[in-house]
Amino acid sequence: MIAASSAQASCGSVTCFVIIGSQQQVPQKGLLTVNTIYNYTPMRLQNGTSGVISAVEPADRLLILDHHQEIQTITQTYTMNLNYGVTDRFGLEVNIPFLNRQHKHIDGLGEDGMNGEGEAQSFSDNGIGDMTVTAKYNVLPTLRSMVVTGFGVQLPTGKHNQTDSTGEVTESSIQLGRGQLGLIGTIYQTYELIPHKLNQMAFASYRHTFRNNEGYQFGDEYLLNVGLNYVAQPWLTLMGQFNYRYLVHDNMSASLERSATPADCVGPVPCPPTFPGEPIPIDSTIKDRRVPNTGSTYLAFTPGFQMSVSELVKAPWAQMTSLYFYSQIPVARDANNNLVQGTSFVFGLTRSFQVSQ
Repeated sequence: MIAASSAQASCGSVTCFVIIGSQQQVPQKGLLTVNTIYNYTPMRLQNGTSGVISAVEPADRLLILDHHQEIQTITQTYTMNLNYGVTDRFGLEVNIPFLNRQHKHIDGLGEDGMNGEGEAQSFSDNGIGDMTVTAKYNVLPTLRSMVVTGFGVQLPTGKHNQTDSTGEVTESSIQLGRGQLGLIGTIYQTYELIPHKLNQMAFASYRHTFRNNEGYQFGDEYLLNVGLNYVAQPWLTLMGQFNYRYLVHDNMSASLERSATPADCVGPVPCPPTFPGEPIPIDSTIKDRRVPNTGSTYLAFTPGFQMSVSELVKAPWAQMTSLYFYSQIPVARDANNNLVQGTSFVFGLTRSFQVSQ
């Protein structure tokens, strides 16, 4: 049974993250703000890295060192974001993501192929991701400033047992859902430096996800964003922001092995079947282990613009409607020899509805 199993890579899969004011603010009482957002996030190898990473086998609670070589992950996210003002200072936010994810890697280094070069595998899936429900409170409502604190719960609504092209269940880190509850704390701040012309903003958040039933726990996530909005025309706002993300290493309850290498080929030629061959045991004890090649730091500059449709089109359907676009450009990044996030894009439409007085 062990010889027939296939380990899964500890691959990275992230999405672009930016400040969208209509998403972080608290709408006035009875106002429903709807954001529809498209997010394109490619992940590729960084120059100077090999992409050889550890593998995780959730079904067998197994961690195998240097077992995969990453190629690419592309995530497209379609998000429905709903914000409702219960009062002028208290609001509720619901985030519903739909994801399309495609991933490629070389599996079984030291194990598969004539010379232990491994075999190319692919994974693709789409569906609802983990939904988030957040309660927000505006602690500093003034004419020129705002400070909004939030507490959210990330629900395990996304699939977390999807299989790859060989029929094996993929590892937790590239599934559409994390398979366990998460808690999120946020704070959003904004201040009008020049009334109705120049606006400063900042946003910070922290996420903690509990260990899922497969013994996998995603590392904590810290986000810090700062930026400026400049009203160039009544219908056009120019935006620029810096986005920083720090991800702690993931953790897995597993035993430990390593991939075979040519150094394990001993004896006369032809070499005994040690290499290529099965991974070599290191520690059979199942215990909590930090997953190598997970965790990362990422800093990006994100320019963008927002167009107020109601200022361009005088029609009832255009009222309280705007379009926006962002391009998130990497400045500095480190993913421990794993895939790194490339230049990402965000398109969105915001529409508000007065549903009650």
